Amino acid sequence: MIQVSCAIIINPFDQVLVTQRSALMPLPLKWEFPGGKIEENETAEACLIREIKEELNIDIQITGSLPPNDHQYPDKLIRLIPFICQQTGGETVLKEHADYKWLDAKDLLDLDWAEADVPIVKRYLNR
Repeated sequence: MIQVSCAIIINPFDQVLVTQRSALMPLPLKWEFPGGKIEENETAEACLIREIKEELNIDIQITGSLPPNDHQYPDKLIRLIPFICQQTGGETVLKEHADYKWLDAKDLLDLDWAEADVPIVKRYLNR
């Protein structure tokens, strides 16, 4: 099982940051909460802070969490571990993704999400 942490980053207007996978990534052009694979001897929290800095050039503070979601893709099983976060610094620069948006919660389900993220979106909306 591949362990992946993801960030539900909320801005002062209560909007959520979502990112679109590039056309060259697996699950091309699907939307997701940004994050990445947890490395050996790394905590989920440390991974998330590192990945968000690497992928988006922003600093975050983790303020909460949601239950993880296990999802079986055709070629791999992943455990997606979500954290609720705030941006504390930096300007968003896309280094791997095709696009990003700040959305009101009510608009989140309008996107074409990566399958593993869908239960996380629903848990966030129902929290």
